[in-house]
Amino acid sequence: MHLNQANLLHELSDNTSKILKGFENLSEIKEVDIASTPKDVVYKEDKLTLYRYTRTTKSSYKTPVLIVYALVNTYQMLDLQPDRSYIKNLLDAGLDVYLIDWGKPTKMDKYLSMDDYINGYIDNCVDFVRTENKVDKINILSICQGGTFSVIYSALHPEKIKNLVTHVTPIDFEQNDGLLFRWSKDMDFKSLVDGFDGLIPGSFLNDGFDMLKPMMKVHKSTGLLNAMEDKTKLLNFLRMEKWIAESPDQAGTCFLQFMEDLYQQNKLIKGELVVGDKKVDLKNLTMPLMNIYAVHDHLVPPSSTIPLNDYVGSKDKSIYKFEGGHIGVFVGGKSQKELSPAVTAWLKERD
Repeated sequence: MHLNQANLLHELSDNTSKILKGFENLSEIKEVDIASTPKDVVYKEDKLTLYRYTRTTKSSYKTPVLIVYALVNTYQMLDLQPDRSYIKNLLDAGLDVYLIDWGKPTKMDKYLSMDDYINGYIDNCVDFVRTENKVDKINILSICQGGTFSVIYSALHPEKIKNLVTHVTPIDFEQNDGLLFRWSKDMDFKSLVDGFDGLIPGSFLNDGFDMLKPMMKVHKSTGLLNAMEDKTKLLNFLRMEKWIAESPDQAGTCFLQFMEDLYQQNKLIKGELVVGDKKVDLKNLTMPLMNIYAVHDHLVPPSSTIPLNDYVGSKDKSIYKFEGGHIGVFVGGKSQKELSPAVTAWLKERD
């Protein structure tokens, strides 16, 4: 292959200039701030913290919203920065917003089960919000694995939930569209949990997610190089990297049940899932449902999310198609302009 020496030297010079400017910008960045929307701690239990976001005006909705995020990664992605904050959009629309921060499990938490998270922590937070606002029912807005938990919770406790919104939520685990779904079919998760002494490292899961799209590291490196000259773009890049790096560890007992009962045996769809001492019947989920999927989601493909509407008992159920990926649902420009207004309008109609 013939290389144009002049072009190569120009590119090397250009990249060197970007790197030098990047070091200058990095030296001026004292803190990478994420999740900066003001909020108050209103309830704590073990590692869990329940926040209520600060409102400068009275809520224009009668029914408060509880956000249930996944155990994987942290809720901070919903509030990455002021101009890309799903939570700020909800507040600006007039909602009264509560959010569960699961915290960071340690070895003492390794025996926490799905029952502990769903019938314990989520139920306690729901009851707190109900009591605090003197209402019988609240809205749940849920994300990914948190959506799966919220679907299960809403089927077990339908009398407490007014409306349910799910985002990029895995429900039907039988399909093979996503690489994660294929891998999980043959993995020995019990040996994995035992090997990590009951606590799955967040870094281990992040390495697995990276393997789903191995070229993403290359794109990241290119993105960083192109962002280094612009301090604003550099901060945006660093905020996302900080969020990824702070992924919490996972309680082994819950992780094992989730992977075996759902990913491997698809018990939720089959009506065979037992959480605590109760069998989960999706027909008992009868409140209005808004089910949101992302067309280009490589973690939770649409074929896993869409079937939820076929199994629930709700008469008022919607499917919302978002033209984006798993993370873009919340941080992309399209999300700010399109998705959050659609969600808040849907809730307003049913308030």
